[in-house]
Amino acid sequence: MMKTLVIGLGNPLIADDSVGLKVIDHLRPQLLGRSDIEIDEDYWGGLRLMERMIDYDRAIVIDAICTGAEPGTIHLLEVTDIPTQKTNSAHDLTLRMALTVGRQAGAKLPEDDSIRLIGIEAKDVLTFDESCTPEVEAAIPHAVEKVLEVLDSFTNDAKASN
Repeated sequence: MMKTLVIGLGNPLIADDSVGLKVIDHLRPQLLGRSDIEIDEDYWGGLRLMERMIDYDRAIVIDAICTGAEPGTIHLLEVTDIPTQKTNSAHDLTLRMALTVGRQAGAKLPEDDSIRLIGIEAKDVLTFDESCTPEVEAAIPHAVEKVLEVLDSFTNDAKASN
C-alpha cells in the first residue's frame, strides 16, 4: 500500500499564515479511517519538512503563499515550481534543496513528481491574529477540494501503473 502524507504548514498566531493548518482541520473528518493517509501539521519547512516526509511514497503540503495573485487563489505546484528562498540563514533550505540533501544522505523520500504543494494566496502574513482574512477564509473549502482531487489523482496514477 502506498503511504501518503498530507501536511499543513503555518503559524496559528499569524493571520493568513495559519491557512494550511485550518485546511488540515477541515480535512481530518473527511479522511478519517484512511490507513494509507497520514494527516499532520507543522510549523516549519526546509529540513524539518523533508525529515517528516521520510518513508512516505507521496506527499501533499498545504501552506500560505505570496505571489501577488488575488488573495484566496489556490495554486497547485510541484517541487520544481517553488521559487528560490531568500534568507540570511544558512540553516534555512528550500524544500527542493532539503529533499536533495535527504536523498544524498540515503533517506527514503517521495520522488519530486509524487509531491504536490497546495498554496493558498495570502493577504496578510504579518498581523498577529488567529483568524484568516475573509478572502483566505473563503478559500479554505476550495483548498480542501483541491487536496481531495490530488489524492484521487495519486490513486488513479497508482492504478494505471499496476
